Amino acid sequence: MASIASAGPATAARLNSPQARARRQRQRRREAVIEALLLGAAAVSVLVTAAIVAVLLIESALFFSEVSIWKFITGTVWTPLFADPEYGILPLVVGTLVSSAVALTVALPLGLVIAIYLSEFADPRVRETLKPFLELLSGIPTVVYGYFALLFVSPLLRATVLPDLPGFNVLAAGIVMGIMIIPYISSLSEDAMRAVPNALREASLAIGATRFQTAIKVVLPAAFSGLAAAAILAISRAVGETMIVAIAAGQQPNLTIDPTEPAATITAYIAQVALGDLPHGSIQYQSIFAAGLTLMLMTLGFNLIGHWLRQRYREAY
Repeated sequence: MASIASAGPATAARLNSPQARARRQRQRRREAVIEALLLGAAAVSVLVTAAIVAVLLIESALFFSEVSIWKFITGTVWTPLFADPEYGILPLVVGTLVSSAVALTVALPLGLVIAIYLSEFADPRVRETLKPFLELLSGIPTVVYGYFALLFVSPLLRATVLPDLPGFNVLAAGIVMGIMIIPYISSLSEDAMRAVPNALREASLAIGATRFQTAIKVVLPAAFSGLAAAAILAISRAVGETMIVAIAAGQQPNLTIDPTEPAATITAYIAQVALGDLPHGSIQYQSIFAAGLTLMLMTLGFNLIGHWLRQRYREAY
């Protein structure tokens, strides 16, 4: 009000006119509506997440009312569709972790090398050209990746380095899955490295370090929290992948850490049962919710690890 009074009598009268007050009221109402819409959009994600968790917990509780939680966690045989069913989730968990480990072994070094080149060495025009092509990898349907692993990568491995490799195996599925998640690591890692202040680079170059030494010994450590976040996101994406492992890994729940063997993952089993003819409400049908709850807890664990790494190693400039 003091600013209105100091603006002069004519201006103050104009700002305090009924038309001006009505215009400000309409603007406040529009802003309130926009804030309500934004709050609603934010609440939808929370409500959807809560609904998913509720469905998993309710259906899993029905499953665990008939199956021991201890046997579910520690059992080494997973045959829910057999006449004498066994519900040990370990083969699916191990298959999921092995395929994700293979994918990360492929994606992490390649993604970091690409990110270092784009952030520290590439010409801006080259960077703007390469990034869209690189991100196209994440837009290819995973069914295409699955058949690529089954019909190209697996025969290629068998013809070159592993002649005894079976047609369905975790190795080919993991390699292709690693190719698929390269953009997640490279794009986020590049963003993290480009966020490092140029003053650190200039200081390193000023004391005689090369551009490569600066990138490896200065930029990478400074961007570690962002690199960790990229790796955790890539792991979560690999753990939740369905079609590649369902097509190329064999869907055989074997308890093995050998990636050259066929295996099944949690997501592949869920896809297999969800598309079958099992009656709704049966114990076999409810097993997919118990498997889904296990997968959600695994992903939550990875995200918590990523959050801790970001908080532990985050650099503020």
